[in-house]
Amino acid sequence: MGRATQSAYESIKTRILGGAYEPGKKLSEEDLAAAVGVSRTPVREALRRLHAEGLVDWEANRGATVPAWREQDLEEIFELRALLEGYGAELAATRITPEEIARLRELCAEMEGYAAGQRRDRADRIAVCNAQFHEIILGAGRNRRLSALLGAVVQTPLVNRTFRRYDEAAMARSMSHHRELIDAFEARDRAWAGSVMRAHILAARATLGTP
Repeated sequence: MGRATQSAYESIKTRILGGAYEPGKKLSEEDLAAAVGVSRTPVREALRRLHAEGLVDWEANRGATVPAWREQDLEEIFELRALLEGYGAELAATRITPEEIARLRELCAEMEGYAAGQRRDRADRIAVCNAQFHEIILGAGRNRRLSALLGAVVQTPLVNRTFRRYDEAAMARSMSHHRELIDAFEARDRAWAGSVMRAHILAARATLGTP
């Protein structure tokens, strides 16, 4: 992949995962080329790669569009997340460092602070902290292949959308799961950590309901 194509790929992917484009939005090669600062050819190649990764839909008559999540998509994504992140939590339970646990505690406190507040952007801020929380746990497992697999599964717009749908009870449950995960890590209990993580992910799926 050439440098221009790689640049276009990374830029477009970041915008899609960051929620810059609404589901179903048509991705114009001309507009993307202007936004990214490359010609249309690298954009076209980047869109093909994103289509192969499931981040872009492609239709003969419409071209590239941002996927609109179907119920089957949600089931597949969250089932895989529960499986992979549950295993990642099990690995982390025996490999995580005291420094990583301390950082998880800091992020918990941040999320709880946002959850208790009334900021209009609280869901977005919690989502950012939540992503860091899960990244630390994944990194603590010291398994690069697992990280690569999860990178292809976790869809950031879905995570942001989840937090926007939380009522107070669901938010409190999510925060409680985070605290319990830390307790499991401190106890070095693989089974406990994996069980809590799987419950945490599946509870998030239930909150989303139907697309």
